Amino acid sequence: MIELYYWTTPNGHKITMFLEEVGLPYTIIPVNIGAGDQFKPDFLKIAPNNRIPAIIDHEPANGGEPISVFESGAILLYLAEKTGKLIPSDLRQRVEVLQWLFWQMGGLGPMAGQNHHFSQYAPEKISYAIDRYVNETGRLYAVLNQRLADREFVAGNYSIADIAAYPWIVPHENQGQKLEDFPNLKRWFETIQTRPATLRAYEKAESFKNQALDIEKSRSLLFNQSATTVQP
Repeated sequence: MIELYYWTTPNGHKITMFLEEVGLPYTIIPVNIGAGDQFKPDFLKIAPNNRIPAIIDHEPANGGEPISVFESGAILLYLAEKTGKLIPSDLRQRVEVLQWLFWQMGGLGPMAGQNHHFSQYAPEKISYAIDRYVNETGRLYAVLNQRLADREFVAGNYSIADIAAYPWIVPHENQGQKLEDFPNLKRWFETIQTRPATLRAYEKAESFKNQALDIEKSRSLLFNQSATTVQP
């Protein structure tokens, strides 16, 4: 059984998408990041960066004690290797998946995240910052669009590379992007959007809607952290 420490963010959706896709049994433990649950000692034991998602695998492949994993990319890779699904065994195909997984982790996610912050949440609208991250998000959309020009999915067959990227495209309108400008990406997005596992994963998030974030009340918890947050 997998314990998934989860909230309804793009990184959280990655893991429910994977688990629904492969049918691995799991239970969700909600971590309300707007209420400060990410700072609770029990959570920090498995996620020292005080970010969701994290997992505990109570049945690791080699037996023994449970294994905890934090960081969404590491979790996807761990679960793919555990199940032997959504990651190729062929060396060259595996490299294709891994480089696009890291592309999302190092590029699309952080840049879209800063886009969200400065355009949606920042108390002061700074034109330079908004333009910087909206434009960089658009550049990354174009990279993905070109990649998908001659293939159905990012690395050939559907894989953790697609699962990693998809949730960061879902809020494209809030990112100042139009999918019509990226036809290959749009086709890919709509294909994944209608997968039964994707639908089930996003249905899971619906049960947390009544706990939607109040950004004003949660601002200090979400955006104003510093070194003293970790070592007061």
